[in-house]
Amino acid sequence: MMDISPTMQDQITPERAAPLLPASTSKRRWIKRVLLAVFTLFVGWNLWVFSQLLDWRSQSPEMSAFMQQTLESQRAKNPKASLSHRPVAYNRISPYLKRAVIAAEDAAFVDHSGFDWEGIQLALEKNIEKGRFAAGGSTISQQLAKNLFLSSERSLLRKAEETIITVMLEATLSKHRILELYLNYAEWGNGIYGAEAAARHHYGVPASMLSPWQAARLAAILPNPRYYDGRRTDWMYEKTELILDRMPKVRIPS
Repeated sequence: MMDISPTMQDQITPERAAPLLPASTSKRRWIKRVLLAVFTLFVGWNLWVFSQLLDWRSQSPEMSAFMQQTLESQRAKNPKASLSHRPVAYNRISPYLKRAVIAAEDAAFVDHSGFDWEGIQLALEKNIEKGRFAAGGSTISQQLAKNLFLSSERSLLRKAEETIITVMLEATLSKHRILELYLNYAEWGNGIYGAEAAARHHYGVPASMLSPWQAARLAAILPNPRYYDGRRTDWMYEKTELILDRMPKVRIPS
């Protein structure tokens, strides 16, 4: 066994070794504080979202998160840019548009609790087949959650938050109210938001006066409204006819 000389004993003292311990302890404490801060922000954010949904059972937001992002983007190029948006009551929206949107976007809307698992499976299979994120399988409730609070970014984190908000949305609002908000905040063209603004922009009539064909066409352009604002294609007409055929088969909230 090696003897420790007095000189070495002088070098290895509790006072000299002590600084090595707080370094690791301090790092652990820092990590815990960061995790606690992230958790606090996460809980705080979702509590705020829930409080907003409680308010929106009877009131409507002035603007959705997606509308706000669009406006900021437009004003970066043109400070005077504005959006066309006229929220209206559920009974002032054509029942044809309600049927058309459900037929096009979420046929099982009245029956599911926010998620169409069969649709999600089909979308997953399509994404795997194409090797990229080509389809989302989102329900009307999921789309509303994204439009009201999130962004158009495609990421697993955003999808996870969308899922949480969808659960809260379905627990807080009726199907009637979810569809009413969706129709009033969906994008239907360049700076065009909501059924009333869409009906007047595309056809010069109020949302209550939309015909079955006009409603089906508006539903057909929902996946890419800016592209189809003023553009006509064979595909768009084919999809419009398909939606018209499906409309009588779906149920709408009364």
